[in-house]
Amino acid sequence: MGPLHTYSVTVDWTGAGERGTESYTAYSRDHEVTIEGKPALPGSADPAFRGDADRYSPEELFVASLSQCHMLWFLHRAAVAGVVVTGYVDRATGTMRVETAGAGQFTEVTLHPKVTVAHEVSDDVIVDLHQQAHDHCFIARSVNFPVRHMPATTRVAEPA
Repeated sequence: MGPLHTYSVTVDWTGAGERGTESYTAYSRDHEVTIEGKPALPGSADPAFRGDADRYSPEELFVASLSQCHMLWFLHRAAVAGVVVTGYVDRATGTMRVETAGAGQFTEVTLHPKVTVAHEVSDDVIVDLHQQAHDHCFIARSVNFPVRHMPATTRVAEPA
């Protein structure tokens, strides 16, 4: 077994107002997510759950973490394979089902990475690199639903 890594995050609820949780509608869902030495992230619930649309929801950050993890592993595996990636954009989507009692869960996340490379690379190589990234992603390996990747056609960077 390899080394263990520990992560510390502080979530500080800032939405108590004058009445706290006196009722479901009495309080704000606003909070700050802080990690020592980094800028705070303004958090809230999803607007469907009385949150502030201008703040990051846990659901959005969850989908973002899957996308980030895949991208970082893809870049790592590309570097090892000698594939020079010069651009990477992912428009990830997640689907969450809420049950009648209010509980719910994600049913899938789909990554839509668009990769730019410095030199022509076969589609098979890119598909394999995405599979390697998926197989290594710590976060995708930790969830109990499918994380799919549907890469767009890779394009070669235009000369500067």
